[in-house]
Amino acid sequence: MSRPLALILFLATIAFAVAPFVTPPFTGYQPGQFPVEIVRPAIQPAGYAFAIWSVIYLWLIIHAGYGLWKRQDNPAWARVRPALTLALLLGTVWLAIAGASPVWATAVILVMAAAAITAFLLAPTEPDRWLLSAPQGIFAGWLTAASLVSTGVLLAGYGYAGNAEAAYDMLGVVLILTPLVQSRRPRMPVYSLTVAWALAGVAVANWGTGTYVAWAALGIGAVVLAAAGWFWRRG
Repeated sequence: MSRPLALILFLATIAFAVAPFVTPPFTGYQPGQFPVEIVRPAIQPAGYAFAIWSVIYLWLIIHAGYGLWKRQDNPAWARVRPALTLALLLGTVWLAIAGASPVWATAVILVMAAAAITAFLLAPTEPDRWLLSAPQGIFAGWLTAASLVSTGVLLAGYGYAGNAEAAYDMLGVVLILTPLVQSRRPRMPVYSLTVAWALAGVAVANWGTGTYVAWAALGIGAVVLAAAGWFWRRG
C-alpha cells in the first residue's frame, strides 16, 4: 500500500505546485466580498512574505520525489503521506475556492492547516531530517499562519470584530498554538521560524498605521522564536 501512496503524494505535490499557473491569480480577498469593506486587513502580512511559497513548493517536490525514489516502503515516510496528501489536494483547489467564497476558503484552509500540522507531528526528525521533517515543518508553519490570517480577515469582514481587534485575536492564537505544536517536535524549529517569518510580514504591513498590531506581531514573533530555542535546548 505504501508504494501507491508514494506515487499519489508525488502527483498531488506536482498538481499543488502547478495550480497557481492554471487558476486566476489570488492577491487576497477583495473588500467587496464582505459586508464590512476593509481595504487593508491588519492581520495580512506584507506581500514580500508570500515569496516563501517558492521555497515551500520546491522543498515539497524534493520530499515527494525522494520518497517515491528511495523511501517508498519506509514506515516513517508512509505515516506522513495520508495527511500530507490531503493538505496538498485541498491546496490544489484552494485558489479557485478563495476567489469565489472567503467563507469556504477559510474552512478549507483550516482543514489544510490541521492536516499539515498532523503530517509534521508524524514525521520524525531523524534520520531524514531535511528531506522528511523539515518540508513538513515549513508547510505546516506557513499554513498555521495563513489559516489564522484567513480567519482574522473573515472575522473583521463580517463584523464580528474590528480590523485591529481581529488581528490581536489571531495573534493570540498564534502565541498559544505555535509553541504547543513546536513542543511536540523540539528538534525541528523550521516550523516556528516559518510562523515568525509570517509575523514579521504582519509587522511590516502594519508599521506606521497608528495601531499596536506591528508591535504585537513583533513581540509574539520574539516569544515564538525564544520558545523554539528553549525546546531545542531541552530536546
